[in-house]
Amino acid sequence: MTLNKRLDQIVNRALELEALLASGVEGEALVQASREYADLEDIVRRINALRALEQEIEQAQQLLADPEMQDLAKTELEELQERLPWVQKEVRLALLPKNAVDERSAILEVRPAAGGDEAMLFAAEIFDLYRRYAEIKGWRFSLMEYDESELGGLRCGIAEINGRGVFACLKYESGVHRVQRVPTTESQGRIHTSTVTVAVLPDVEDVEIEINDSDLRIDVFRASGAGGQHVNKTESAVRVTHMPSGIVVSMQEEKSQHKNRAKAMKVLRARLYEREREQAHASRAADRRSQVGTGDRSERIRTYNFPQGRVTDHRINLTLYKIDRVMLGEIEEFVEALTQEEQATLLAEAGL
Repeated sequence: MTLNKRLDQIVNRALELEALLASGVEGEALVQASREYADLEDIVRRINALRALEQEIEQAQQLLADPEMQDLAKTELEELQERLPWVQKEVRLALLPKNAVDERSAILEVRPAAGGDEAMLFAAEIFDLYRRYAEIKGWRFSLMEYDESELGGLRCGIAEINGRGVFACLKYESGVHRVQRVPTTESQGRIHTSTVTVAVLPDVEDVEIEINDSDLRIDVFRASGAGGQHVNKTESAVRVTHMPSGIVVSMQEEKSQHKNRAKAMKVLRARLYEREREQAHASRAADRRSQVGTGDRSERIRTYNFPQGRVTDHRINLTLYKIDRVMLGEIEEFVEALTQEEQATLLAEAGL
């Protein structure tokens, strides 16, 4: 089937649904028709915009034969033809299956990998980078766990980021982030290479992941490390182990054992959901462990080279020479480029 025929079918189906809804249909038929029509509204709007543009191009081409209108028609035609590829792409993108998880909020996990103290210091900076990016986007950044090291680095940072389309933007950040710079602890001025792992998981509701209490082992213990007055005084920290999967989540940020357990369960649900989602799409994504990698220095999705002032995303070979701005949360250029790369791949796979 040609693309035009497919578009005609969609428009005709929308017209059929409009007539059905106007006829006073009731009950389940009304619910199904309303739902289907709502699903088609966006693509039909884009198809209508494309058809209108094509009609304007045709009219401008006809005016080229008129000597008095030729110059004006030529200028207008150039402008219309310049818009055409973008409108066509919007239509093709609207034909792709919707990924509902992209509209979700997300849970961010940042951990140091190779590099000792320097890796922990960089993990704290990366965690703060995403906090600032969330501020730029107008999202709510809620701390779930922040285990600070003695030098002010980060052993583990977990945050819930709430907003529309958070996961769609941040899903590309999962993987190994490599830093190359002279650590503050380096006395001889040598450049060190360290790594941090980032995992971004879609936020999920209780009803989407069923967890049996019998599959859980709950351990409580005293919080440790830098923290508030409750540290090492009460058994407020919680460790939840999901025995079938082996996933372990620990929380100690809150003074309340109940709140720590609720946070741990939220993270556990997100990890289990992500594991199921990736297993169902094994051809396009690996499981969570391969997503973030082992943390080895040779594995990376992005390199932050401070001496050269550059940040390079190795998946799309994009380098930005403004590391100071990137560390302030200005990563939108990477997000947009990675989004376009994924869209191009999906369009090719769908034959569009």
